[in-house]
Parts: sequence; structure tokens; C-alpha cells
Amino acid sequence: MAGVSLQCGDCGALLKSVEEAQEHAELTSHSNFSESTEAVLNLVCTTCGKPCRSKTESDLHTKRTGHSEFVDKTSEATKPISLEVPKVDATSDEAVNATTDQPGENIEMVVPEVDKNLLEELQSMGFPTERATRALHYSGNTSLEAAVNWIVEHENDPDIDQMPLVPANTKVEAPKPSLTPEQLKAKQQELRERARKKKEEEEKRMEREREKERIRVGKELLEAKRIEEENERKRLLALRKAEKEEEKRAREKIRQKLEEDKAERRRRLGLPPEEPSASKPSTVVEEKKSTLPVRPATKSEQMRECLRSLKQNHKDDDARVKRAFQTLLTYVGNVVKNPDEEKFRKIRLSNQTFQERVGALKGGIDFLEICGFEKMEGGEFLFLARDKVDKAILNSAGSELDSAIKNPFFGVL
Repeated sequence: MAGVSLQCGDCGALLKSVEEAQEHAELTSHSNFSESTEAVLNLVCTTCGKPCRSKTESDLHTKRTGHSEFVDKTSEATKPISLEVPKVDATSDEAVNATTDQPGENIEMVVPEVDKNLLEELQSMGFPTERATRALHYSGNTSLEAAVNWIVEHENDPDIDQMPLVPANTKVEAPKPSLTPEQLKAKQQELRERARKKKEEEEKRMEREREKERIRVGKELLEAKRIEEENERKRLLALRKAEKEEEKRAREKIRQKLEEDKAERRRRLGLPPEEPSASKPSTVVEEKKSTLPVRPATKSEQMRECLRSLKQNHKDDDARVKRAFQTLLTYVGNVVKNPDEEKFRKIRLSNQTFQERVGALKGGIDFLEICGFEKMEGGEFLFLARDKVDKAILNSAGSELDSAIKNPFFGVL
């Protein structure tokens, strides 16, 4: 009985035809094949029509797609197969063709003939001989333009620079006449013009992409600037609110002082004291304030309290206090403007000018320490490290100092 498939004796694979066996031999170098009565399965999926050659392949298809219904068409596609050479009349054309096409016969392979003029033209354009020969052979050996177009379309092929080979008895059509020098020059100019236009289009596309990127970055910068301005506006509003509250507390303190003086004058004159009805609302306010939760003091509040304490400790010498505030403002401003200059971030505590203006006043050094300065070298210097320079804190310090200098009611409480 003739076999219905070929089985590889090396790996056991079932193959449908001699052609498949030849391909298998080329891929695996296996050469031991025998006829088999076991047919190669032909399982066709009823859902999508995909044919599967084995039960394993059909199971994998089911796992991937969920299709589980298959129709077995193995018997329809199965035909007897034989490794024996069919016996035909040696004088017939079929015998000649069968003799030349027998598997296993060594066929001489040669480089195909191409138009030498076209080949030289392609080489003059910078293409390697192998690539030019392959392009002329597979483009029909017709024209320079067809060969160049084939090279452009197949420039990513892995074997583009390998010399093509064809059987020695392959007939090659006679090449058509090559282009004249004038036509060749015109064709080269046309090809260069196409390449130039393609390059210009690519550059325009890249320029559009760069412009889109510039617009995107510009929008991000504008948004960041807007957020920064909004934060600065909120900071200024908070600063003005704090100044108003400071003025309000100062006026209240003055009013209370006036009330006390008035009560003292009435006592000296022997008049009865007035009813303290006006002071009740403030008492209620104080009681309400005392019920609020206590929150940690911010840097700005610490600075404001430090400056207020300094002024109250030296309330009899306003000029000296103002000069201390101005000196502290100078120190802070120098660091903000020149954060990389160490001389502005290092203060000798024994310096006579510093002692007279800031060091001798209680609270002056405390204010600098709140700004980030630290004592070093046994307490001989105040130093602000470069990595600890915080411009936000220093700007707040400058705002507090400026408010303390310009606000006549600052520190009255």
C-alpha cells in the first residue's frame, strides 16, 4: 500500500509531500525519510476556517481563540505519496522535466546575467555590485529607475547585499537597450530631485513636531509662572492681613491705656469709676480665642514675634531698634542676592559693628538663627550653609523686617 505521508526518521515529523520533505531537509539537515500510512491531519475550525495539522495545533488554537469545533477533512486532502521516481517515456518532454527536477540532483548555480551598462550606472551612483546585480535581476533587468525603486523598497532585506544565484540553465531575456547619456543624466537628476523633495518633506514634518513641542513647553512655562504669581499674590495678601491685625492690636492697646489713664484721673478726683461695659466685648473675644485649637507657629510668626520682642526689650531707644532692623535686612538681602558668596553667609560674632547694631540687642541673633544661621567654631561665627539657603524663608524675613521698619504701631503690644 502506498503511503499517504512522509515521516522524518530523525525527528518523527509527518510531511504531506516531497516538497515539504525537501524544505524540512534544508531547514534541519535531516535526510532520512520514509513513506508512512499515517495521514497528516487536516482539522478545520468551523468558526474561523483555520486548518490545523495536528491535535496539538488544534488544542493551541482553542486555547487562544476559544473555538472548540473542528471538522476532520483529513481523508479529503489525503493522496498517495511515493519516494520512487515515476516511470515515463524517456523520449517525452515529461521525462526530460522529471529528470531535471529530481530531488537530490546537484544543480549548478551561477550569477544571473544583467545589463552591464545599467550595472555600471548603478555602481557609479554608489551602490555595491551585489546590491546592484540583485536589483537588476529582480526588477526584470529593464531600466535604471526600476532597479533603484526595487532597492528603495527592499533596503531592509537581510540578504540585499548577497549576490543572487540562479540555475545554470535558466534563460535570461535579452536586456533592453540602456539609456543614452542624456537620458541617464535626466534620470539621475529626476532621482536626485525626488530624494531632495522627500528630504524637504521630512524636514518640514520634523519642524512641525519641534514647533508643537515648543508650544507645549511654552504653555507649561506660562502655567508655572501663573501659579508662582498666584502664590506671591496670596503671600502679599496674607502679609497685609497680618499688618492690619498688628495695627488693630496696637490701637486696642492704646485704647486700653487711655481707659486706664481716664480711670486713674477719676480716682484721683474722687469720682466713681465708670461701668466697664465697653471692655466686655473684648473679654468675650479673648474667651473665644482661647477656645480655638493651638497650631504650631510658622517661620513668619516666629520671626514677627522675635522682632516684636526685640522692640519691646528696647522700646526706649527706637533709633537703635530701627538701625538693628535695617542691618538685619541688609544681611538677609545680601544672602538672597548672592547665595554662592560665603562672605555674605558668614558673620563674626565678635565684630564690633555687628555687636553694636545687632549682637548687643536681645533677639537679634535669635532672628538670624530662625533664618537658618548656625553658630560654629565654638560660637565665634554665625554661618549659613549653602545647601540650607531657603529663599522663601529669607524673603519672608525681608518682608517681616520691612513691615517692622515701616509700621509705626509694630511692637507696641
